[in-house]
Amino acid sequence: MPPTDASTDTGAGPTHQLAGSVEDTLDLRLPEELLALFREDEPSDGPADADTAVGDLLGAPADWGPATSPAGALHLVPVRIERDLALISRWMNDPAVAAFWKLAGPDLVTAAHLRAQLDGDGRSVPCLGVLDGIPMSYFELYRADLDPLARHYPARPHDIGIHLLIGGVADRGRGVGSALLRAVADLVLGNRPRCARVIAEPDLRNTPSVSAFLSAGFRFSAEVDLPDKRAALMVRDRALRNLL
Repeated sequence: MPPTDASTDTGAGPTHQLAGSVEDTLDLRLPEELLALFREDEPSDGPADADTAVGDLLGAPADWGPATSPAGALHLVPVRIERDLALISRWMNDPAVAAFWKLAGPDLVTAAHLRAQLDGDGRSVPCLGVLDGIPMSYFELYRADLDPLARHYPARPHDIGIHLLIGGVADRGRGVGSALLRAVADLVLGNRPRCARVIAEPDLRNTPSVSAFLSAGFRFSAEVDLPDKRAALMVRDRALRNLL
């Protein structure tokens, strides 16, 4: 179930957890007037229906795919709590995942984490990664420049971040995480023309996750002290997209 990696793994979990006292992606409240300016500044990503409309801050990831990768064809499918909660909660209760995502417990713990994003302003979007028709991973795409993370690194407008959790043990340790990270980063850069960089902040202790990002064309930028971890700031630059 663990996340991001290219070997046995742990997880590239969120910077800040929804449960508890630490700040979270969605705790940074922006005035509606400012959010409106961000939305007006975004180009349209194409039509979106009730299932794919997730907010103008990130567009509609469901309309971006499929992404081709060495692991297969990947679709990003927006999470529906009533359909996907049991599966995602089971993944979150894997001990290797729980060590980094910190969302173990009854389904209501994961439900609260998902609902805060789904009911938010669209700056963080939870998706299932469906590989060749099989749900096998969980992604969160988020506006890193509008996240508390931006207080801890030199953020640029329209930076987009990625969190990834791989659900099945059979998909870990054989390069699947790296393949999916590269594919999704390419989807972001291909569909969000104002985004010059894709960002990630895995825990420094999670060496398989850091390795997976490096294999996916991200570069190590810095060590960053966050409220709940010391992170490796990983960056995939649009300008270096075809070189790494």
